Amino acid sequence: MILVAIAVFWTGLVALAHFFPAAPFLSTIWSGERSFADVLRREGRKTQTHSDFVFLGIDQESLILDAVSPEEIANDPALQLMAGHPFPWSREVWVVLMDKLFASGARLIMFDLVFNSPTDADPAFHAALEKYRDRVVIASNFDDQNNYQLVLPIKTLIPAPQGQDDRVGFVNYWHDLDGVIRRARFHVSDRQLAGEAEFAGEEIYSSMVARALVKLGRPDSVPDDVNLHAIRFGSEEAYHPLPLYEVFLPATWHSNYHDGKFFKDKVIIVGSSAEIQHDVVATPINSRLWGAALHLHALAASLDREFLSETPIKVDFVLVLLGGLTAWTVVAFLRRPLLCFGTLLAIAAAYLGLARIIYDRFGLLVMVVPTLSTFLASGLCGLGFEYALERLEKLRTRRTLERYVSKNLVKEILDNPGGYYNSMLGSRKPVTVLFSDLVGFTSLSEKADPTVLVSQLNRYLSAMVPMVFDNGGTLDKFIGDAIMAVWGNVSSHGAAEDAKAAVRAALGMRRAMPALNAAWQAEGFKPLAFGIGINHGDAVVGNIGSYEPHERLDPTVIGDAVNLASRLEALTRVYGVDILMGRSAAELVRDDFYLRSIARVQVKGKTEPVEIFTLIGALNDDVDPEFLKWLQAYEEAIVKFRKRDFKGAKILFSHFLEFYPDDALGKMYLASALEYEQSPPDEAWNAVEVFKKK
Repeated sequence: MILVAIAVFWTGLVALAHFFPAAPFLSTIWSGERSFADVLRREGRKTQTHSDFVFLGIDQESLILDAVSPEEIANDPALQLMAGHPFPWSREVWVVLMDKLFASGARLIMFDLVFNSPTDADPAFHAALEKYRDRVVIASNFDDQNNYQLVLPIKTLIPAPQGQDDRVGFVNYWHDLDGVIRRARFHVSDRQLAGEAEFAGEEIYSSMVARALVKLGRPDSVPDDVNLHAIRFGSEEAYHPLPLYEVFLPATWHSNYHDGKFFKDKVIIVGSSAEIQHDVVATPINSRLWGAALHLHALAASLDREFLSETPIKVDFVLVLLGGLTAWTVVAFLRRPLLCFGTLLAIAAAYLGLARIIYDRFGLLVMVVPTLSTFLASGLCGLGFEYALERLEKLRTRRTLERYVSKNLVKEILDNPGGYYNSMLGSRKPVTVLFSDLVGFTSLSEKADPTVLVSQLNRYLSAMVPMVFDNGGTLDKFIGDAIMAVWGNVSSHGAAEDAKAAVRAALGMRRAMPALNAAWQAEGFKPLAFGIGINHGDAVVGNIGSYEPHERLDPTVIGDAVNLASRLEALTRVYGVDILMGRSAAELVRDDFYLRSIARVQVKGKTEPVEIFTLIGALNDDVDPEFLKWLQAYEEAIVKFRKRDFKGAKILFSHFLEFYPDDALGKMYLASALEYEQSPPDEAWNAVEVFKKK
């Protein structure tokens, strides 16, 4: 219904714009349509340039003759007349020009000049117009500054009624509301110009182009009505003016015009091409086209029957409604937003291409802008509405699922269900696994009130879980008070980035715990502590569970890397630290975090020892520089200890404990160094602590 309403709305706008084209806002509809039609005129097929058309321009050089020497002026009568008088020159110039061009075989000369005032040279010009009456046309002009009064050649040149003489034609073109000329009128009447109804027998005036067509023997190319006719313009480069004065200059007459042979069988128009005379008009192909060149474009279009037509208003309405209906069909049947959007764009592009083809082949300007506006507006609004509904549904579903499943897992399931399901059929991936567990919570749960215990546990998990999500991890599961999180199983940013994200999550948990304990102590509850184990390695990723009867599946990771992370979490109690990580994870994050060596351990179920580390903080954290300084002594002591240099290790551990006497690890290693110094271990000793229990 929304799409139909939009289509009807646009159809109404098109109708209003058709009947009230000058109304504000409505005019923009036709303005856009005109602009697109102008693009077709510029980029589409052009009327063929007629090589037999010549534009002799009265240019700046012809007006001032500064490129002509006094000797050359003295040797030519026309140049003398041009040099001796400002424009308009003596009409004897035109007599000389006609004699010279017709003697060279010119077919037709058109003067885009109105000779409406008497001069001494009129008898000679009149005689020339009579002599060449079948091959010359001169201008009349409807003065739009004076109620379109027709300005005719003076009677001493053309006897009355001048307007009906076949040598006289009006040179006017009527522009559209935007000031651009797109159409030509070949006949007009006074009553038509006055906006009054025509009547039979009224005087009809012909344009210069219409007169020229008749004299060229092509009266069939002249439309026999008084309507405006849209024309297909030629190339912008067609009909550039040639300087008039060069015709009278012997050197250029010989070199440029081959002693007149150039003008044989040519149709010549004489008109202004000097900027000072401002005889320029705006057209779709050129915003400053010489008026005389416009006549040649109209003449060429008429000879080649290159008139343009527009779709009727009824067809325009149908096209607009079809645009809305097509958009509704696309949105209704293509449910995937990107595919739907791409289809809308493809159809719009195809319609533009079809409009171009129809214009090029048939000269028909199909309505485009309102049609595509309706189509795209309807399609995009419908798509937006459908997308909004889908987003709301996804959001509701996501919020429901996120109460039970990890956020990034929910996102992957909803955004890419097929790909996610295929990826979880079983694959081996490098992942980083984090286990977190509260210390002593099991014994606490046996004594505490169940309601209070659940509330406290939920508050704890509510503070810890966001650290996983904020760092792009997957909450694999809750195991009582324990948290299992994974990076790299659903999506991965690379092994190092996944491991660093896991470590940042662990640091976030560490920072959140004091605030929780402070709140609990204020409420009379005992503070809690946790242990975190982090490990990186290859693991099998997939949906684990039963396909029957209700397809209850649990996306998880399994393997040694996962087991080791769990074992490391348990060892935090042994070594008195809150975070432990395996060597594989430590190597990936060492560049961004301060680490501390703990031990080499062999956990239950493993035959190879693993070096483990604890996390001090990130490089950009506020870490005590003195501790970092003495930590180097501690690390050196660890190396000596593992190389059986127990005396050297004892000295370094002692120095470290002088500054940090409560450090549990330092005291543990000092005690072991003292013991081994007195009773060295056997040769099989490799500084590995073996744990038989989980």
